[in-house]
Amino acid sequence: MLAVVVVILLASFQGASPRGDPFPFRVPLDPLGTLELSWNVSYPQQEVCFQLLVKELHFGIVFGMSDRGELENADLAILWSDGHKSYFGDAWSDAQGHIRLDRKQDYQLLEAHRAPEGFYLTFKRPFSTCDPNDYLIEDGTVHLIYGVLDRPVTSLLAVNLSLVNRGLQRVQLLKPNISNPELPQDVQTLEVLAPNVSVPGQETTYWCYITELPENMPKNHIVMYESVITPGNEALVHHMEVFQCAPQFDSIPHYSGPCDSKMKPQRLNYCRHVLAAWALGAKAFYYPEEAGLAIGGPDSSKYLRLEVHYHNPLQLKGRFDSSGIRLFYTPTLRKYDGGIMELGLVYTPVMAIPPHEDHFELTGYCTEKCTTTALPPGGIHIFASQLHTHLTGTAVRTMLLRDGREVETVNVDNHFSTHFQEIRMLKKMVTVLPGDVLLTSCTYNTQDREKATVGGFGILEEMCVNYIHYYPRTELELCKSAVDYRYLQNYFAFMNRFHDDEICSCPQAAVPEQFAAVSWDPFSKDVLRALYNTSPISMHCNQSSATRFPGDWERQSLPQVTTSLPKPQYKCETTREPQPQPQPPAVIEVRTRGRL
Repeated sequence: MLAVVVVILLASFQGASPRGDPFPFRVPLDPLGTLELSWNVSYPQQEVCFQLLVKELHFGIVFGMSDRGELENADLAILWSDGHKSYFGDAWSDAQGHIRLDRKQDYQLLEAHRAPEGFYLTFKRPFSTCDPNDYLIEDGTVHLIYGVLDRPVTSLLAVNLSLVNRGLQRVQLLKPNISNPELPQDVQTLEVLAPNVSVPGQETTYWCYITELPENMPKNHIVMYESVITPGNEALVHHMEVFQCAPQFDSIPHYSGPCDSKMKPQRLNYCRHVLAAWALGAKAFYYPEEAGLAIGGPDSSKYLRLEVHYHNPLQLKGRFDSSGIRLFYTPTLRKYDGGIMELGLVYTPVMAIPPHEDHFELTGYCTEKCTTTALPPGGIHIFASQLHTHLTGTAVRTMLLRDGREVETVNVDNHFSTHFQEIRMLKKMVTVLPGDVLLTSCTYNTQDREKATVGGFGILEEMCVNYIHYYPRTELELCKSAVDYRYLQNYFAFMNRFHDDEICSCPQAAVPEQFAAVSWDPFSKDVLRALYNTSPISMHCNQSSATRFPGDWERQSLPQVTTSLPKPQYKCETTREPQPQPQPPAVIEVRTRGRL
């Protein structure tokens, strides 16, 4: 029934990992694991090489990328059969989801062959093609879409992605090209694993589990960690985090259950200090050889909270899971303690996003005054970062300013999703000196909301945070800002007068209530945007004790950006090529009629 596809070799990809694996990164695409994507990155060539493993191939496969995982306006690579011949081509989908062959074939087929485990399709594509129908592969989250063709395709124009068995997966394609330091001889391991959880038969579950460090564990340094996934659950476990509880509590109740359960002990909310985080496609995380993250000892809580996100769109039942994270630690302390610092916006309702906005940006500041006050003379070195918003966040970036000029990008994700958060190693370590400024900007989409979305801890509220991982550790644990409260009150009073609303003379209403009373039109939105971009801020330059460093931190002027970093240049932008003639798809010979 299944015909053999003749191998087509157009090129060889020279991006093998040091261990000889030509595709060091892999992730299951579908919930059952019948589609698997592996890939490698070549920064010198500015291209990504993909390998799809299709365990049960019928009449073709669709693979692609789009801004938020939409089926419309997507960039596609497609393999299809008309029952006689088979083809591979670069395509795109229009606003209605219909597939069209691209004029310029930028997906290049490298190999197609069958093996006992399934059908392999290998192809590559540049980061940027300068083709308006193609997706720009850049740092941060990439939304991958896939579809299975289960009948012969006589014309691509007849294929509508909305009618295809399809799905979505998120990955970080552009992994950093950095070498991993060797582990010390005396390294030990601690596995923080889910206790054979019966995974609920629902699409989304966040499972919380409390465990403890070994009895009387002295101070050690975590130097590496990796995921431990129960075999067979690779497509079910979406991401995981390990948190350490606040040290002021002598005891934390043991708990294993849904994180949103009403039976969850309240003290679990004080287990927020991130030790490790993993998401689909992530490899092992290594600390720089000169630093480690402290764990154990008298100043450390012995309680850890594991949080596992199960993504179960097929609502499978009867699945048990003991996945988690394996910590590698050493009693031989390294030169520096690693630290984790929060950048961005304070968790406060004074920062809000109006409803029906497709692109509203808020910025939090770590100011020159704070870094001068709190950082050592040699500064700190950032080596990893974890970006964070809630449901309406679509992009996050942190920039380093020196004397008003943008000098480095700390981290950027132009396709951010709250459903895909991981600690990401930076391609290049960033040094922050006293007097530098860190700007963290978040973009939000509230088109489906009728009321303003205010800042806060709730999932329907919003955050804008970058948890930076750095060394040497300092007492500065939080460097964040919010608009000065008094200027926001001036905004509410002005909008009341402008709309001829009655100004409340009763005791001051809460900020969320005041935002709920605003008549949202283009003018009220533009005035709020201008307020956030010009008004003084309240600066939270906080020590690990949660108290501010000494000084006056109210009504601080906004840092000014005098020079922005130029956008990265890609090969297609530096070489001018004539408009290409339409290119046909690659033809793959089929030895017998029927399926591939």
